[in-house]
Amino acid sequence: MQACKISQMYDLKETIAGEIFAGREYPWEVLDDIGDFIMKLGATLNPDRYEKRGENIWIARSASVDPSAHITGPCIIDERTEVRPGAFIRGKAIVGKNCVVGNSTELKNAILFNVVQVPHYNYVGDSVLGFHSHMGAGSITSNVKSDKSLVLVKDGMETIETGRKKLGAMLGDYVEVGCNSVLNPGTVICPHSNIYPLSSVRGVVPARSIFKSGKGTQIVAKN
Repeated sequence: MQACKISQMYDLKETIAGEIFAGREYPWEVLDDIGDFIMKLGATLNPDRYEKRGENIWIARSASVDPSAHITGPCIIDERTEVRPGAFIRGKAIVGKNCVVGNSTELKNAILFNVVQVPHYNYVGDSVLGFHSHMGAGSITSNVKSDKSLVLVKDGMETIETGRKKLGAMLGDYVEVGCNSVLNPGTVICPHSNIYPLSSVRGVVPARSIFKSGKGTQIVAKN
């Protein structure tokens, strides 16, 4: 499943966490290691640029974190990022440079590359969001199947068994997710693709595509 590979999905220069992807083929392979990676990386960060706040929480001194935001470690928030009122970061989260984590947004076991926006009422769990990706208001990553079975990644007739009970969404670079969309467990959205508002997405959305759901799901190539 070539389209889902890390090399096809992400510019690894656009995250402080590039090293975690080394030697991996698919992005969900890093999810079990995020917490340990944060603690290892955090200990190496320059204290002139990053302040350690609480247990295993490192926040860039240039970041803006509202006092009402709740952050549990391990966590790294990189430079010039804005964490807005009421944000809830539940741990094992790496938030890149120039990101926005907004009002009532919840993060858990996730990597956000640089310039990612999750600005309004978003849930991002067990997921990787690529450079310059954006989730519209109310859009969420659903990370557990209703029957609690292991998550599969499906692309047409091709299926990958991930062996994971919890797996949210993998968003490639420059992905745009419309408001109030649900990204079902194991969704992969390849780079430069757009998801229409109110969509229920599952499987693999090809690169440079537009996904529309409603009376019938459509995936069309961008011009």
